[in-house]
Amino acid sequence: MMYAVIEQGGKQLIIKQGDVLKIELADVTPDAKTLEIDKVLLVGEGKDAKIGTPYVEGAKVTAKFNGETPADSIVKGKKLFPTYFRRRKASKKRIGHRQKYMEMTVESITA
Repeated sequence: MMYAVIEQGGKQLIIKQGDVLKIELADVTPDAKTLEIDKVLLVGEGKDAKIGTPYVEGAKVTAKFNGETPADSIVKGKKLFPTYFRRRKASKKRIGHRQKYMEMTVESITA
């Protein structure tokens, strides 16, 4: 089974064909069915792996949206509560944050 390491949204993800991933929101057209990711850092497995400097030339990952449109494939992540606290009277602050992601399924990995 071929796998790849891609860079998307400032993060590196290890993926293989058929995986369901949650990536950060990307600019895509409203009628797009797939997304091609060309920032592939590593592709292959074992001794046949190709390592890029920084990206592997000609390698790409094709993923399809889990919804009918890209807007339908947007899901919300877990709610996080960052807390700011200093040891002074009434100087703490609690903020809620919930990140949105695009849910996609990896269709193919080409090297």
